[in-house]
Amino acid sequence: MAAVVDQNTCVACGACAGECPCGAITIEDFAVVDAEACACCGACADACPCGAITVE
Repeated sequence: MAAVVDQNTCVACGACAGECPCGAITIEDFAVVDAEACACCGACADACPCGAITVE
């Protein structure tokens, strides 16, 4: 399973993408996670100032 972004909460600030060691996140209207590249490490969730990312 990959990190999940709440599209209604995400403000597309890019903090998560900057912290992702796998380069699995791109920013569009909101953060988009490449599930195949995601290592589920939680770095993105920890970096998100909005709490928009969860890792299951």
